[in-house]
Amino acid sequence: MQYVFSVLFDEVGFATPEEDAAIDVFNAQLQADGHWVFGAGLGAPSTATVIDNRGEKAMFTDGPYLESKEFVGGFWIIDADDLDLALKLAEGASKACNRKIEVRPIL
Repeated sequence: MQYVFSVLFDEVGFATPEEDAAIDVFNAQLQADGHWVFGAGLGAPSTATVIDNRGEKAMFTDGPYLESKEFVGGFWIIDADDLDLALKLAEGASKACNRKIEVRPIL
């Protein structure tokens, strides 16, 4: 199974050098253990553009889809045999990036 780990930020800002180093170590371990699929940081919510093409003409809106105190600042996609393993890996992700992690299965 594959899971997405969403990194939840509660303030705009980038990882500290210490957090970056811990994330690099975590990523290397995911790769070594065969769990790594992909991971990336995301731009701030203010850099988002929302496209709605459900009507006659596409509408483009600057900024995030939802105004919220928390936002997704990055993500991992990982391979794990089951949810228990995914949750265990997410513990390491949360520790490495010093943020909350939301875990969801990819359907």
